[in-house]
Amino acid sequence: MIGGWAAEKYDIRSNPPSMDSSIVGLVIHLIFLAIGVYLYLFSRGLVQAGTPETRARAESFRQENATWMRYLGLALAAVMLLNLLFDVQALFA
Repeated sequence: MIGGWAAEKYDIRSNPPSMDSSIVGLVIHLIFLAIGVYLYLFSRGLVQAGTPETRARAESFRQENATWMRYLGLALAAVMLLNLLFDVQALFA
């Protein structure tokens, strides 16, 4: 027997993940999707800060770092969207 007791204990076919852990994973992926979308929108200048001083600091930061924030926001949103699709598929499987 390869793996011994550990292979039997952690075999996903005999012990599928519970519905609670799937929902927690879904919520975490939704949060990271929102972060990715927010980062992308901020890098495009579509999100405004509160006070004029904060707005000026955010605008200078955005102008210096817009390129990598745009790519990072798009990549994070794309990966999290795929993870959400897999989570929903696992919930209904």
